[in-house]
Amino acid sequence: MKLHQFAAMVVLLLAAAWVLTGDFSFVGSASTEDGKPNTVVERQEEQAKTEDRALQAVGVAKVPSIQHARSIRISGITQADKSSEISARTSAAIDELKVSQGDVVVKDQVILKLASEGRAEALASAQQSLEQAQIDAEAKRKLVERGTLPKVQLDQAMSALRSAESGLEKAKVEMSLLEVKAPFAGVVDNLKVEAGTSVQAGTPVATLVALDPIIGIGEVNESDLPIVKVGNEASLRLVTGEVVSGKIRYISRVAQATTRTYTVEVEAPNADMNIPVGMTSEVILKGEPVSAKPVPRSVVTLNVDGELGVRAVDENDVVLFYPIDIVDDSTGGLILGGIPEDARIIVQGQNLVSEGQKVQAVEADQEQIDKLIEETRSQIEGQ
Repeated sequence: MKLHQFAAMVVLLLAAAWVLTGDFSFVGSASTEDGKPNTVVERQEEQAKTEDRALQAVGVAKVPSIQHARSIRISGITQADKSSEISARTSAAIDELKVSQGDVVVKDQVILKLASEGRAEALASAQQSLEQAQIDAEAKRKLVERGTLPKVQLDQAMSALRSAESGLEKAKVEMSLLEVKAPFAGVVDNLKVEAGTSVQAGTPVATLVALDPIIGIGEVNESDLPIVKVGNEASLRLVTGEVVSGKIRYISRVAQATTRTYTVEVEAPNADMNIPVGMTSEVILKGEPVSAKPVPRSVVTLNVDGELGVRAVDENDVVLFYPIDIVDDSTGGLILGGIPEDARIIVQGQNLVSEGQKVQAVEADQEQIDKLIEETRSQIEGQ
């Protein structure tokens, strides 16, 4: 028998003996004496179990809620509370100018006086005529009571008395027309006449504007109209950087035909009258205060459906997703509604986990969280 035939015979006998023993385990499948896995497959399975036990760590924090009013910012312009062209009410020469252009006046302050031109004399004559008519009427009343004078003459005397009273009132009115007064408190923005010149009845002599309060006017979109209400807080940010607080005093109920926007007026105090008319400003309207949470912009993420919200963990450290309502925003932070009061929001690692995943929740440093929240709130309120 040749050598290779002999070797083949030996291998065949060994294989037959191994089969007859009934041990069908693969080579290397037996565990070691200490019970640790010995095969590649078992080692991979054990490694996978170990990795499952190493949960993803995320930072979480309970963010306290605040009462915050939604802000709507629109472009606007300042306008006078009232503006009026003051006109002469009678024809005469200007005898005296009582104010200069730019002067601040109060209600009923005399702006100018017109020359009397006989009106004072007419008033004195009317007064004298009235006194004479009163004496005559009284004398005839006594004679009628004695029966020495017909009653018809008393009626004539009383008629003359009424006519004299009417003449005196007319003379007084003519005299009152010689004084042109301010109909309201404001600033003489434009004085159009000079002393000594003659004016006709109805001639404009000055422009008066009321600057306290100052009015900010803008146009609000129809989608934002339900948020703002008359009486709500508002403010004006002027081009100078100054911000003045006020209230919404008027909201139009008729939309602009071309823009479909509604006119809103905000009144703000301007006691020193430093804010002029026609200044460009940002009109900031406030809605009703709602409960919301100030958070850094970085905590906001998207779920698998592309919905905007924040991730949080429940009591078992399983990831949840809360859709949000953006109440207010700035470049560095957001104020969000729609988040439960006791939610543990993921503030670190929110983009590394998904809903339903169990994680290792690590409480974030509350002092740092409070500081970040305060900075976010201050930034939004300071816009």
